Amino acid sequence: MTTVDHRSTLSAAAATGTPAARRATRSLLTCAVVASPLWAVVALTQAATRDGFDITRHPLSALSNGSLGWLQIADFLAVGALLALGATGLRRVLHGTPGSTWVPRLVRVAGIGMIAAGVFVMDPADGFPVGTPYGMPAALTWHSYAHFAAGSITFLSMIAACYVLARHFSRIGNRGYAVLARIGGTALLLGNGWSMSGGKAGTLTLAVGVMTAMSSISLIAAHYRRSH
Repeated sequence: MTTVDHRSTLSAAAATGTPAARRATRSLLTCAVVASPLWAVVALTQAATRDGFDITRHPLSALSNGSLGWLQIADFLAVGALLALGATGLRRVLHGTPGSTWVPRLVRVAGIGMIAAGVFVMDPADGFPVGTPYGMPAALTWHSYAHFAAGSITFLSMIAACYVLARHFSRIGNRGYAVLARIGGTALLLGNGWSMSGGKAGTLTLAVGVMTAMSSISLIAAHYRRSH
């Protein structure tokens, strides 16, 4: 950690006030820390074990369908809530530093978007769950459109949050975390772009991009939790 970064961290920590407030901030940051591993473990375990699911053809959102769909729905809701709560912790520790306004807002919007993606389930498609006809449905339901809209909002918010965090760390002189944030934002930008363009195994590149961006945010939250 550079001297500039150290002073910035101490200033942000002091702004949180009493010991009770600092403990509350650490708890809020913990929410952001655990969001990424929780999402990855629940989603990837299902992707590897549920009959008929192929991550190179099916988006992780498709796991919300079928008899075990409640697991992925719960994953969306829980992780979304953790990100929304974690945004408050980030707001506290970033107070008075570059990006202190937009990083928490964007992370919170991403969390709300994930909650909406859990509430509005996409239609079964392309052979999953087992018994579903291959290919996309001839017509999508309104809740499928709502799911896609929620996903787009989530992805764009995460990408923007990562790039604002990259600028934040560049401004305070912490090159390592600036690079980490840029990697997260770029991975999701490219993964989502490739998926939207119909590229081969686009659902896989999207999954990798989302998890990379979420991991960047979780690691940055962990950094501030340790130094708080």
